[in-house]
Amino acid sequence: MSEHFDENRLETDLQHRYEFLADFIGFGPEDTAMIQQFAPHLGPRIGELVEETYMKLLAYSATARHFVPRQHGYEGELPVDLSGVDGEHPQIQFRKDHLNRYFMQLIGRTYDAKMVLYLDMVGKIHTPQAGNSQIDVPLVQMNALMGLLSDILLKAIDQSPLDTAKKISTQRAFNKLLWIQNDLITRHYTEAPVVY
Repeated sequence: MSEHFDENRLETDLQHRYEFLADFIGFGPEDTAMIQQFAPHLGPRIGELVEETYMKLLAYSATARHFVPRQHGYEGELPVDLSGVDGEHPQIQFRKDHLNRYFMQLIGRTYDAKMVLYLDMVGKIHTPQAGNSQIDVPLVQMNALMGLLSDILLKAIDQSPLDTAKKISTQRAFNKLLWIQNDLITRHYTEAPVVY
């Protein structure tokens, strides 16, 4: 017998959408356990992973330009223009702190309804729908960022001292999670579905 999910609710009910994605992809308690068990290996490397991510983001004008406008919650001095955006600018440090917290959330939180709301807000905050209306990161750039984060995480797992079986299980768990995260980003870029 096939699983039943209400297709209309997939577009209107965030928790229903998450449950469908998790069920379909096979993201379950054993995956969240693998992610959380990886915390002692990932935690000490988060700063390095954040730096690697921001080096890439700041290396492209298309992605660096998003750090010129005031970021939601940032109160300090702004860069005058793109030439003032570098890894040491206080607004960039502010954004690095957010990415640091994102990694910490992935490895330290329970995957409950509050976590689903958090993952969804990660998508929404990069659009004019939340935070600063001037922040409108194109979907192609969000996809590129998620691809980069996936590669960075998979590499960190590969470089860990885990045995091969645990490395594979941990990589699969993060891969499933990042596909769910990617959907919860993409949904903020699509118009309401047309019902025929």
